[in-house]
Amino acid sequence: MAKFGATDLDVFPLCLGGNVFGWTADRAGSFEVLDAFVAGGGNFIDTADVYSAWVPGNSGGESETILGEWIEARGGRERVVIATKGSRLAPFQGLSAKAIHGAVEASLRRLGTDYIDLYYAHYDDPDTPLEETVAAYDELVRAGKVRYVAASNLSPERIRASLAVADREGLARYVAVQPQYNLVERADFERDLLPLAQAENLATVPYYALAKGFLTGKYRPGAEVDSPRAEGAAAYLNDRGLRVLDALDAIAAAHRVPVAAVSLAWLAAQPTVAAPIASARTTAQLADLLAVGGLRLSEAELAQLTTASD
Repeated sequence: MAKFGATDLDVFPLCLGGNVFGWTADRAGSFEVLDAFVAGGGNFIDTADVYSAWVPGNSGGESETILGEWIEARGGRERVVIATKGSRLAPFQGLSAKAIHGAVEASLRRLGTDYIDLYYAHYDDPDTPLEETVAAYDELVRAGKVRYVAASNLSPERIRASLAVADREGLARYVAVQPQYNLVERADFERDLLPLAQAENLATVPYYALAKGFLTGKYRPGAEVDSPRAEGAAAYLNDRGLRVLDALDAIAAAHRVPVAAVSLAWLAAQPTVAAPIASARTTAQLADLLAVGGLRLSEAELAQLTTASD
């Protein structure tokens, strides 16, 4: 298990992404993946109220609903650490006090629980004063509906300002950030957000940890992959991306583990990173990810990957 910033949360070094639940994984398939994740030692699951509103016929909340039904069917709410997000799903868009309270109550109903372990501001709301947002989150923590609050897709400047408000007023402060970060998308996080996370003891939970699937190794020159993310992943098939794949292949072969596990292990070893997020629509895909739980790369291997991705 991994230390999670300044909290008492104890999480597996892989966070299971719930964005596929109700999208590329139906209810039965989602249950199979969740069962296999817990059986493999996993306990940290990420979702959002807006997942998967982009699917024709969906209205949002499908991922939370499936996760809630799985928890009800299997029992043991305390076995899992649930992270979800708000600010994007109608009618509770934004980060006003009214929107935050409404979004949390709706998420709690769909999840079938009376508390959320980690609740993110999914996207910023520049039209609402930070003081109102921070105070609303503090009310949720004091009420026991949310254990900790965090920020996803907020700029370092806005996160810093929010932390200042929380510290000045003695209110609950963000404990984690959720940025895009992986072997082929490093610059923005390492330049802008990492120094803040280190200074404020914020845990980092990167999304797109496998670069839309590119860092699983299945995207190669000439390969055709049937995936809704194929176009985005193929964008990394350049000289730099191929250097990264070569380094991943060599290290994966040395450890006899999947390429995806090596990609996640590099990320998990970076400063402030508590657990990268990766999703799986099948148990076969999940098996490749779970291998990160027992994989530790040497300093030389970490350096080899870092150099390849520079």
